[in-house]
Amino acid sequence: MNFYALFAQLLALVTALILAPILNGWVNQCRAWMQNRTAPPLLQTYYTVSKLLHKDALLAHNASSLFRVAPYAIFSCLALASAIVPTLSTELIFSPAADAIALVGLFALARVFIALAGMDVGTAFGSLGSRREMLIGFLAEPALLLIFFTTSLISQSTSLSTIVATLAHRDFVIYPSLAFAGVAFTMVSLAENARIPIDNPTTHLELTMVHEAMILEYSGRHLALIEWAASLKLFAYSCLGLALFFPVGITEVADPVSLAMSGVILVMKLAIGGFMMALIETLSAKMRIFRAPEFLGTAFLLAVLAMLVHLLLESGK
Repeated sequence: MNFYALFAQLLALVTALILAPILNGWVNQCRAWMQNRTAPPLLQTYYTVSKLLHKDALLAHNASSLFRVAPYAIFSCLALASAIVPTLSTELIFSPAADAIALVGLFALARVFIALAGMDVGTAFGSLGSRREMLIGFLAEPALLLIFFTTSLISQSTSLSTIVATLAHRDFVIYPSLAFAGVAFTMVSLAENARIPIDNPTTHLELTMVHEAMILEYSGRHLALIEWAASLKLFAYSCLGLALFFPVGITEVADPVSLAMSGVILVMKLAIGGFMMALIETLSAKMRIFRAPEFLGTAFLLAVLAMLVHLLLESGK
């Protein structure tokens, strides 16, 4: 076993667990500043998770074992997804298994668990949120797969490490297809992370919320895990977008010096990416849920266009 690869893999997991709540806090801070509001502390997500971990978990009398297991399954899926995305280095223990299709499967598995948990207790809003979540996932996953297929055609592999290494360390080539794929990925990322214009992560209006509707019955450590998992999902999508479209700074070797430099560059890229996400949310308005198919349909068409542009114009590069 390669010690450096194991070290890089553990470091990637620890980095995700630590930086994910900070990234969520940074986005919330930027959004508050742009809206001329008092910004919450950068570590607010940490405070929330810590407070919830010290509270007892209250369960509905008709909650099944699935309702109890779901938070742990969701957290595990998203922690694993964050670990297999090349954030610092492409030399990872999970590289042989870190397939793009497997990553989409992890996101889908977490979605299935949270949707089933939302319907388990039988509340009206839980079922409403679960149906909306599955609708969004049904529309977003094909677009995400096509984005991965476009990058896979460029690198001739579906391995995330191979894709990132190819895009980051090969001779400079302009790929117009990546521009279309990047816009599609941004739209999918906003939808998958319950951000404006699809959802508002700060709302508790029952008739409009999606993610919050599914977790209304959770409390204590269960809610803490779900909130942490939501931050991990945002972190995973952010790092995935940076790795695919801005792979500068991701090293091919896993020595401590290179990993340290990659860590510094990653923090800078996440800060810029978080600012841009807050800007998009500030300039956008929450759309009706019935318009979500149009939004994600546009993302799918852009992903199809990205693949066609590559096949027709870039296949000889």
